Amino acid sequence: MSSHRPPPVTSHRQAAMERDSSSDEEEELIHQKQGNAPRSHSSSHFQPLTSRITSNFNFNFNFPFQKRYLFAILPLFAILLYYALPDSHSLFSLSSVNLNLRHDQPEESQLRALYLLRQQQLGLLHALNSTSQTHILKSLLSNQISLNSQIQQLLLSPYTTATSLHFRNAACGTVDQKLLERRTMEWKPKANKFLVAVCVSGQMSNHLMCLQKHMFFAALLNRVLVIPSSKVDYEYERVLDVEHMNKCAGGKVKAVITFQEFSSMRKNGMHEGKFLCYFSLPRPCYLDEEHLRKLKSLGLLSTNKPAAVWDEDARKPRKRSVEEVVSRFSREEKEDVLVIGDVLNADVEEEWVTQAGGPLAHRCKTLIQPNRLIFLTAQRFIQTFLGRNFLALHFRRHDFLNFCNGKKPSCFYPIPQAADCILRVVERANAHLIYLSTDAAESEIRLLQSLLVLEGRHVPLVKRPPRNSAEKWDVLLYRHHIEGDPQVEAMLDKTICAMSSVFIGASGSTFTQDIRRLRKDWGSASLCDEYLCQGEEPNVVAEIE
Repeated sequence: MSSHRPPPVTSHRQAAMERDSSSDEEEELIHQKQGNAPRSHSSSHFQPLTSRITSNFNFNFNFPFQKRYLFAILPLFAILLYYALPDSHSLFSLSSVNLNLRHDQPEESQLRALYLLRQQQLGLLHALNSTSQTHILKSLLSNQISLNSQIQQLLLSPYTTATSLHFRNAACGTVDQKLLERRTMEWKPKANKFLVAVCVSGQMSNHLMCLQKHMFFAALLNRVLVIPSSKVDYEYERVLDVEHMNKCAGGKVKAVITFQEFSSMRKNGMHEGKFLCYFSLPRPCYLDEEHLRKLKSLGLLSTNKPAAVWDEDARKPRKRSVEEVVSRFSREEKEDVLVIGDVLNADVEEEWVTQAGGPLAHRCKTLIQPNRLIFLTAQRFIQTFLGRNFLALHFRRHDFLNFCNGKKPSCFYPIPQAADCILRVVERANAHLIYLSTDAAESEIRLLQSLLVLEGRHVPLVKRPPRNSAEKWDVLLYRHHIEGDPQVEAMLDKTICAMSSVFIGASGSTFTQDIRRLRKDWGSASLCDEYLCQGEEPNVVAEIE
């Protein structure tokens, strides 16, 4: 990529992002087109437009499911003919229709037409995102969304930029998370009862998801959550806002404390407690010898060995109810301290736990969110480089080739195919540039950038640049001496992606999953959000070794 700042192309540093190994990913919870239509509205341009439309309606009625989508799409013809034909030569002799081309505002009838088109587009987007049918159906829906967008732009072309943007941006509106229907429970921790979380699977994103489930367990057991020690885990206080957690949880007793705070309390003679494992296989608590030694040095294993509460294999977890968890783990209710092993893969009330805002009652949008310094730095970067309407892309490569090719279907796409998929979303979202969070090699990034061309214009890929003292967007990280920390940089990447208008993620990555969680909780999740090439298979897949 070139060496100057955006637009159109920014000088970049490799975005500091988690590089989960393929073995880490095996522990993970694995669980669209707007272009610029011709601005001319004379009759000479009607034939090319109708040609494009008829080519898009080249249906093969032997294909199942198409008839119901045909009925949803046919009204486009009537709307197009009604507004696109000139008054003096209208097929319907609509002499009373006045497009009011000299004014900045559309007629009421045109507003109604645009509203109907937009409603249809939202319905098509919903169908595209929810259907699990073949690639042909996905392609058909995507083409009709594109056609819908072209007609909207034709109707908007005579009017001001502000009017046009209002309607274009509405196509990728935010998802209604139905927050009034949230199922929640109160967290009422007892001041002298603690749950010490242990998370060992994978990298930081896995650990954050593990911590979220530990928080749920702590609430179920009416205990204070103790964040893992940095001597055996990450330095959570650098990336998470612990003060925010307690402020939002409310209550007289602090719901979350650091391990340092917990250690100070233990000096007053607190008993060691019990070490319990949710998983018994492939080994209790997922602990290897190195982790056992570190935990023992913290005084968490001086007399007790980890004991499984039931037979459970982390590779094939069973669905468990809240009642089961409370029944098994409450047997040690008399213990002041419960140390509970990794629960990343625990399948307990999954739909409840992953709903927008999480399962616990609180005063904020989310309990687990980035450190305030990271949050503000992300806002400053967006204000400096990206602006309001930008698309974010988590483009996972590095170890993803082997990991994805071990799955069926594979989730590793050739760069030309990935570029086509990205451009479809860029067009739908009407985004001017893309924030890139990636571990890809520069050779891959350069090729991707060269292929991201929409209607003759390159769509810039923007990454965070190297430190420059003339820039002030990242000064907070330097003032507080957390710059250069890989986990801080990874969380900064996540936060920027979570604040984007539209997000394209990497299927199978917990880095992406955590971004999607934040977007859902913050209310920024878009109808146009999707995984890269969602619904498609790679057009080339290498053989396994």
